[in-house]
Amino acid sequence: MKHVHAEQGLLAPAAPDETSQVLMPVATSLQDRRPRTLKHGDTFAVFDHNGDAVSWPGSPEGLFHRDTRYLSHLRLTIEGLPPMLLSSTLRDDNATLTCDLTNPDISDGKGQIVLEHDLLHLRRSRFLWQAACYERLALRNFDERPHRITLKLAFSADFADLFEVRGARRAKRGEMLPPQVEGDRVTLAYRGLDGRRRTTTLRFDPAPQQLGADHATFVLDLKPGQARTVVMEIACDKPDGGPLRRSFGTALRDSRTALRRSSGLAAAVDSSNEIFNEAVRRSVSDLYMLVTDTPEGAYPYAGIPWFSTVFGRDALITGLQTLWLDPAITRGVLLHLAVNQASDYDPLADAESGKILHEVRYGEMAELKEVPFRRYYGSIDSTPLFVMLAGAYLERTGDVVTLRRLWPHIEAALFWIEKDGDRDGDGFIEYGRRNPEGLVNQGWKDSHDSVFHADGALAKGPIALAEVQAYTYGAWRAAAAIARAIGRPETQAAGFEQRAEALRSGFDAAFFDEALGTYVLALDGEKRACRVRSSNAGHVLLTGLALPERAEAVVRTLTDSASFSGWGVRTLASTEARYNPMSYHNGSVWPHDNALIAAGFARYGFKREAARIFEGLFAASTYIDLRRLPELFCGFARQHTRGPTFYPVACSPQAWAATAPLFMLQSCLGLGFDAEQVHIRFDGPVLPAFLEEVTIRNLVLDGGSADVMLRRSRSQVVVDVLQRRGPVRIVTTA
Repeated sequence: MKHVHAEQGLLAPAAPDETSQVLMPVATSLQDRRPRTLKHGDTFAVFDHNGDAVSWPGSPEGLFHRDTRYLSHLRLTIEGLPPMLLSSTLRDDNATLTCDLTNPDISDGKGQIVLEHDLLHLRRSRFLWQAACYERLALRNFDERPHRITLKLAFSADFADLFEVRGARRAKRGEMLPPQVEGDRVTLAYRGLDGRRRTTTLRFDPAPQQLGADHATFVLDLKPGQARTVVMEIACDKPDGGPLRRSFGTALRDSRTALRRSSGLAAAVDSSNEIFNEAVRRSVSDLYMLVTDTPEGAYPYAGIPWFSTVFGRDALITGLQTLWLDPAITRGVLLHLAVNQASDYDPLADAESGKILHEVRYGEMAELKEVPFRRYYGSIDSTPLFVMLAGAYLERTGDVVTLRRLWPHIEAALFWIEKDGDRDGDGFIEYGRRNPEGLVNQGWKDSHDSVFHADGALAKGPIALAEVQAYTYGAWRAAAAIARAIGRPETQAAGFEQRAEALRSGFDAAFFDEALGTYVLALDGEKRACRVRSSNAGHVLLTGLALPERAEAVVRTLTDSASFSGWGVRTLASTEARYNPMSYHNGSVWPHDNALIAAGFARYGFKREAARIFEGLFAASTYIDLRRLPELFCGFARQHTRGPTFYPVACSPQAWAATAPLFMLQSCLGLGFDAEQVHIRFDGPVLPAFLEEVTIRNLVLDGGSADVMLRRSRSQVVVDVLQRRGPVRIVTTA
């Protein structure tokens, strides 16, 4: 049986000596069904194009709430037959799924057609709001004759834990409780081994003619041209919300208002390329669909279907990629992770004092510790990324009030970096799991086979990854800037800078390989270099850790045909021992990885190479449903007139993939901020080949804002200030 390891620990393969990892069989390709997804808060739903949820082993379809599937089956039939699909669309803002359907030929059972196809139109409009799924079924008769039509909705709820849905097997489950059927509603219930009672309540208006524990049947009389509607609510652990049609209207209004309010804070992007405009609109819509309100502020959940919860690394990178667009998201990420920072040592959770969260789960299996992810800290990079992002937030906003609030957490994170993060005291940050059921590899490439030597032999830990040292360098530099901004002693800030410089010189000596022409992937537990060409080296440029004289070689290596597929930089060069373009981490293309690499290129002055990466990913998006970049796709070489090859279980939408184009746009434009001077900067802007001009509106800084247009003029890019409000100034350098 084939296993695939998903980045956040849900799909974990196992080598023969690693059977304690969480095993998840992969038997279903998400690409087969190209599902439609909705999300609000801690609830998400996955449907097929007809609006149905048809469950089978490994299927992610259904309605999920807090890591449990509350509805596993939903199927609509008309006169006992499935309707035919006309179209299936998500609104541009992801607020509503609309499925337009029609009737097939309907016979009388004796071979005589009594209703020809395409005479009835059925529209299913569906959205999520506050732990409930709402749907309106509108049926209209376009025939010249009246018809009595029977619609049937079949449904069921398995209350499976998300890990079960993905394939985990449990020795024992809880108890399915007797269903309650009354009038216009059905309540399905389950009592888990954790003692919790979970309920799914389906309500209908009008009341069905027949209602059972697994179906609702409506008999509708339709005159020529007449339309009838049925409204349904599927509520997860939710009390009765009053009259259903009124609740539907109120929920629809409130959901759209909330989306407009949140996304209205962001800068707006428009360009000369309408396809790119569609892609950007989808990126922004996916971002705000994934954003969830927490007590500390907005927090982007990682992705649907497997990662719709709090992840540290994902949100930190998403915050970095969207900081120019909407700093409020970054603020929410930092504050929420600060509140959940480890304050003690817990080997079962891979927790150490000062460490930043990897993942949170709320399902039955996590509560019972059948999986170790209830509150899990097994990532090596979340902690330095936390400090690094705090520094970027300060530079972007000048918000010293929030930084003072964060400072104790920043100091705790720095203490972890020095103490537990550096296990052998050599100045590098290493990882090794404390819990034998936790993640073997704890960088962003956390497949069991993602860190290896040139001959393909797996590296043994503790392992020091190249990119983690870069994040740590960025963390020390950020800590120095924050310390000065909030008035800490100069000796403390200077000490942070000294640590950064010591890391820089030590890193170059240990990680740069002249023969490879790039940085090695990692050092193993014996400090032997993993001499492998990988995308990790591009992250070294992101924070400035790379010595200037190394940058050109790294760029050249990452843009040659072994590394660059034409769609993007592969996670692993095709020359390496474990290269497989269909693997999760050993040859695939990840949008967020490419966005970070492009930002590193731009930092060292290689903006045209950054624009080349941008063009590849944009070209890939033109072949993808909804212009939505998935979590990853396969690393096969780009061929003329053919799109990219998709990865079977890639999440879509995925926050850091959705926001990758936004970050690449920032990198190519050289867009930066000086909060102290209230300057918005464009340093040596470059436009990729598919853009002639870009307009950005509502770039906010320190109470002011600006609208700007960047347009190509021969070999240069000209910046025009369209409007300026408040004290903000636009500064452009060649």
